[in-house]
Amino acid sequence: MVTLLDQPEKVKKIDKSDMLSHLMKTPDYCRDAVNRARQIRVPEEVKPKNIIIAGMGGSAIGGEILQDWLREEFPIPVEVCKDYVLPAYANEDTLFFVNSYSGNTEETLSAFVEAIRRKCMVIAITSGGHLLLFSKKLQVPHITIPSQLPSRVAIPYLFFPLPALMERMGILSSREKDIEETIRVLKRVGEENSPEIPTEDNTAKKLALELVETIPVIYGFRQYQAIARRLKTQFNENSKVPSKHDVFPELNHNETVGWEASEALTKNYSVILIRDPNESTEIRNRIEATKSLALHKAKKVMEIHASGKGKLAKMFSVLRIGDFISVYLAILQNVDPTPVKIIDKIKMEMKKRFDMTKKLQAEISKMT
Repeated sequence: MVTLLDQPEKVKKIDKSDMLSHLMKTPDYCRDAVNRARQIRVPEEVKPKNIIIAGMGGSAIGGEILQDWLREEFPIPVEVCKDYVLPAYANEDTLFFVNSYSGNTEETLSAFVEAIRRKCMVIAITSGGHLLLFSKKLQVPHITIPSQLPSRVAIPYLFFPLPALMERMGILSSREKDIEETIRVLKRVGEENSPEIPTEDNTAKKLALELVETIPVIYGFRQYQAIARRLKTQFNENSKVPSKHDVFPELNHNETVGWEASEALTKNYSVILIRDPNESTEIRNRIEATKSLALHKAKKVMEIHASGKGKLAKMFSVLRIGDFISVYLAILQNVDPTPVKIIDKIKMEMKKRFDMTKKLQAEISKMT
């Protein structure tokens, strides 16, 4: 079965910005991200009462993955802030990571300034922009990551420094084995789903073909909540299609009822179920019951099976294949996956209405 995805010259003409090349470099980006985190000075033996990770879009997903990964074992509360404002409890006992790939995200910059005002312990991760300038001016510890990547490709730089820094600060036990396994799994999954592997042997290509002319719906559970969101946003940004996600068991108390709609509506949707070989009996039963009683009205029901031994490796194995599926789906639709024109337009419109950066610059000047 030879498809468009097996014709390199045609693929290159569609993928003008070479998103596939970035995907193949993901394991290298992970290694570089960890190395960068090990080179900056951070406070040692800190004892925060809570951790907040501020970011938007692709810059927030890293924090959400950390939150899901550590939820069942890490005793310090972790929250992801995706807004201009901080929760009321944020104070000098808060470890505050501020993630902004561009360094110019106004919501994140606003949260950063507020965290400084409340005397939080702040560490910034950015490729430049105003966040880098503000961090230097205020002498805030910061990691500078490579610029000129699509922000959603920079997920290694927006996740892996977090556990690496937490280890150095004495609040997280060594996770080197988890990280090393994750990088190995990312490399293997990339090789198995690379552009050079023909469709008949390429899981990501086959799933992308199944999704053409449908709206992808991704269902995850527990540690796969942020991963389900990541797949959803990758279909939005890379494939340029509407998409949605939800999680078990909550979706059985509301979302499932929506599948009672007429098949004229439900046949527009394809469902991707995230599966884990070690999923609990109660979750497995819910997924199987939902498949048989509700999802039969969808156009397609597919599964992505996590691979690896450790929780983190399995989470990133699903993220990895989802990245490839979303890019292959874009190519099948003759769409360059990299540009996100509507996001850029909204940012420009917001700046015309009110330039938040100027206000924040004035506040920073008062602090120095």
